Amino acid sequence: MRRLVGGAALALILTAAAAPSLAFNPFGHGKSHAPAPAAAGQAGDAATAVRQALDERRYVDAADLLAKAEVTNVKSAQLTCLRGELFLARGDFPDALAAFRSVAGDPGQRARALEGEGLALSLTGKSDDALAALGEATRLDKSLWRAWNGLGREYDTRRDWKKSQAAYMAALAAPGGDAAIVLNNRGYSHLLQRQTTEAAADFVAALAKDPGLAAARTNLRITLAIEGQYARAAVTGVGDDRAAVLNNVGLAAAIRGDYLEADKLLAEAIEARGQFYARASDNLALAKELEARAGDIPPTPDVKRR
Repeated sequence: MRRLVGGAALALILTAAAAPSLAFNPFGHGKSHAPAPAAAGQAGDAATAVRQALDERRYVDAADLLAKAEVTNVKSAQLTCLRGELFLARGDFPDALAAFRSVAGDPGQRARALEGEGLALSLTGKSDDALAALGEATRLDKSLWRAWNGLGREYDTRRDWKKSQAAYMAALAAPGGDAAIVLNNRGYSHLLQRQTTEAAADFVAALAKDPGLAAARTNLRITLAIEGQYARAAVTGVGDDRAAVLNNVGLAAAIRGDYLEADKLLAEAIEARGQFYARASDNLALAKELEARAGDIPPTPDVKRR
């Protein structure tokens, strides 16, 4: 059977700052306003400043701080690991892996390096290696919420729901974690299991933590549509891509087996685009094919994840 074409690409943020495409532009913050390291020879001060910039998603600043440290010959295993995290945020996975692996033997950085290595491996589809690295990272340091979050995703791909839920719980319990991202991912896990009530609750909770989390908003729409709440799911606001919203809601209707509604919504998506809309056109053709087969169960859509 052909696969339904999701209107929103999988967007799982697993980087140091927040993780298959990145949902942010790491160089989209304009001119840098990064402070210089406190002292040229103080690697610890430089690392603290870089860490803060990464956590605040100020990637231009982080790059500037790392460049200044290099120019002034300020070096440490921690700075190398942080450089790997910046590469990861950029989507430069080979360089990220090289940086993390170069400091994996340092006792003080081993857990962080394994976390970064595992996330990079996960993002490049090397699932078994990713699971091993992330598992070792969490054994060494149970506070690494990004590693737990990555483990949740890996267990989801294996349909090991018990372990994925435990991983997300550990991520939520870890200090300093981004609860909105983890709640969104746990909701995604519930959605994969067709537990729509639990999924919707997690997406709503994620949006309460971070109203700007686009992935959770898209996922909530799809969840509502799978429950048959098409009108609510299709409501759009300022800045929303109505054609994409209608495509996603139509996609959910087809998954639900409501082919008449799917045809209607996907046709509206094509009209709203005002030009050729390949995804909606493919989904419309497939919805008609599935309707003719009557009884086939279409696969799960590609919903947004961070």
